[in-house]
This record gives sequence, C-alpha cells and structure tokens, in this order.
Amino acid sequence: MPYLFTSESVSEGHPDKVADQISDAILDEYLRHDPTAKVACETLVTTDFVLVAGEIKSSAHIKAEPIVRAAIRRIGYDKPEYLFNADTCEVLNKLHEQSADIRQGVDRATAEEQGAGDQGMMFGYATNETENYMPLALDLSHRLLQELAVLRREAREMPYLRPDAKSQVTIRYSDDHRPEAIDTIVVSTQHDEFDTDEPAMLARIKHDVIHVLIPRVKAGLSADVQALFTADLTHHINPTGKFVIGGPHGDSGLTGRKIIVDTYGGKGAHGGGAFSGKDSSKVDRSAAYAARHIAKNLVAAGVADQVLVQVAYAIGVAQPVGVFVTTYGTTKALDTHGNLLTDGAIADKVTTLFDLRPYAIVQRFGLQNPIFGPTAAYGHMGRQPGTVTVTMGSGEEKTFETFTWEKLDYVAKIREAFGL
Repeated sequence: MPYLFTSESVSEGHPDKVADQISDAILDEYLRHDPTAKVACETLVTTDFVLVAGEIKSSAHIKAEPIVRAAIRRIGYDKPEYLFNADTCEVLNKLHEQSADIRQGVDRATAEEQGAGDQGMMFGYATNETENYMPLALDLSHRLLQELAVLRREAREMPYLRPDAKSQVTIRYSDDHRPEAIDTIVVSTQHDEFDTDEPAMLARIKHDVIHVLIPRVKAGLSADVQALFTADLTHHINPTGKFVIGGPHGDSGLTGRKIIVDTYGGKGAHGGGAFSGKDSSKVDRSAAYAARHIAKNLVAAGVADQVLVQVAYAIGVAQPVGVFVTTYGTTKALDTHGNLLTDGAIADKVTTLFDLRPYAIVQRFGLQNPIFGPTAAYGHMGRQPGTVTVTMGSGEEKTFETFTWEKLDYVAKIREAFGL
C-alpha cells in the first residue's frame, strides 16, 4: 500500500539558523587566524539580543561582536521594524578557554593518533532517489527556501518577503519505495504588512508562492521529479494567516536545534549531536561528514540503493569503537559465491577502505580550513562541492574546497573492492 513521508526545512532567517550561522561565523574567524583552534561556540538570539558562549583554545584572539553583526547583516536582518537588527542588537560575549580535561583527550604526541573529542555515534545516509543522493522530501524543502531567499534579495516579484520562513514537503511512495507524487507542499514565509486587507494580502502571497516560487524551483529539477508535481498536489501557504512578526523577535533561536534539517529530514538516523560552532576535533561534526561520504560513495558505486552508516567513538580514542552499515535490503553487491553481501560484510569492507581516525577525517576533507559558514543553512549534506577564497589572518588570500565530504572520489575504489 502506498505511504507518505514528510521532511521540512527552515530558511537562513529562521531564529535557530541565525544562531547556527553566527556560531559557524565565529568558528571560521578563529580558523582564519589559527587552523588548529579548538572551538565550541553556542549562540542564543532573541529580540535585538545575541549571546555567544562556549569554550575556545586558540593562539588567536578575535573580536566576536563584528563577526556577529556581519553574519546577521548577511542574512538580511537590517531594518528596525524587524526588531532584530544587525546594527542595533546587543551582543554579549561569554566565550572562554577550553577545559584542559577535555583537551587532554584530543591532544596526542603524534597528530595521527589524535583522540576523538567526545564519545558518541554519528550517522551518514544516502539514497539514489535524487541526483545528489539525498531524500527527495528534504531536497525539495531546501530548494523551496533557497529559491525563496533569491526572490527576497531580488525584491522584484515578491518584494514583501522577510528573512524567516519554513517549508515542508510530503511525498507519496509506492510499495517498492519509489516516489509516486508530491502529495503536499507547505510554505510559511514572513512578510511585510503590505496591505490593510488581510485576506487580499494572504491571497497575493499564496498566488506568488504557487505561481512564482514553485515554477522557479521546478525549472531546476529533472524531468522525472517535475512529473511528480501533479494536479492533485495540496498547497498550504501561510496556513495560520499573516506572518509579519518573525525571526528572533518572534521566537528565540539556539545553535543546534535544527539537526534533522541539517542532515536527512528524518530519513536514516541521527546520533543527536549538533554541527555548527564546533571545530573538526568534535566527531559530532567531522565523523558525521565522513559517514555521509561513505554512504554516498557506496550508493553511487552501486553497492545498494540506500545506505545508512554508523560510526561510534570513545572520547580520547582514535579508532572508532564500531562501524555499522545497513542497506535496508537493497544490497546489489555479491560475494565470491554469487550471494548478496550481508550488511556486516559491507561494514568490514568499509573499515578497510576508509580511515576513520579523527586526524585522517580532518585531513581528507580539509576540516581545519575556514569553510563552515555555508553549511549553516539549507543543510550540511547534499550540497555541491565548490571553492571559497578567504583572506587569512596573515593577509594572504587562500582558496579552499567546500563540502568536500560530498565528493564522489571513492567510487572507483569501492567498485574495485566489491567487484562491481
């Protein structure tokens, strides 16, 4: 019997994402001056107020306030009427030095034996139902809000848009787990109060979302996905009514409170650890990226249609305590006797193909570089690898690769190892 699955996303102006972006902006600023900095930065935002707190070990000394204000300005909170304004908000800095007790678990005589910054389990997931190996419902949810942000900055077709927004997409799947149709799209967007006639104002917003935003998103999709937009699709646009009060004035925001949006939209699993504001010695972040890289390359190589990878660590220990793989019964790889490989056998091969020590992960993906700002909105996974040019603390300009864990650079090795 067909079933429904739903994922949501939130915009860069959502209070929790504002907090994430501030935390990662501070992390990047430390890494710009000191690639070995240890950073754990948490952010709280509310009405015209920002609190940053956490633990730092670094040779660099940065001024947090201008970094905070620049991040808020980039997002678009630059008008007094938002009641959260980059130029006027109070910024309270409570960052302090990292505990030596925690530091001793990471630091080792040789860099290669760097211990995990904490215990815990991290997950990576991939599926072949989209071109970027992400769950379709989440991919579409992100795309809706990314395009909505473009429309907001263009300020032409939808000039009333404000930064805060949420989206949600429900997909109908067949019995064999293939997307059949998009059942429901929900978009709630903050907006100016541009018409005293509230029903007319809401009607304009609904019309523009359905006839401006969604067609722009569809235009960037494959023909197969475009075909899922049927005449039976249900739209809920600002279903509670007007949404003028939003952002940190409407709701307080905290770093790390959108971890499902950051990962797989509820597909697969999540170990519970947040990403933003943490340097790569924290395996909550770095090992989650490594697990996604493994899962994506396994699916792209044809080992299975979908893969979930779990990696677990003990604090201060370099080698993971366990690696788990499940393919949900979609395995295609065979053993030497022509039988389908078990998930346990796939996990064994993974441990020989991928070095999962924290130091190796950091080196493989360049995670001591100031590349984290772009991850803090619209998902850490499924993004297109690219480059960013940064002026380092020395004044030298350097170009770094971004979203390196999304590269399909192990496909050939996997195919060789699995005989595909």
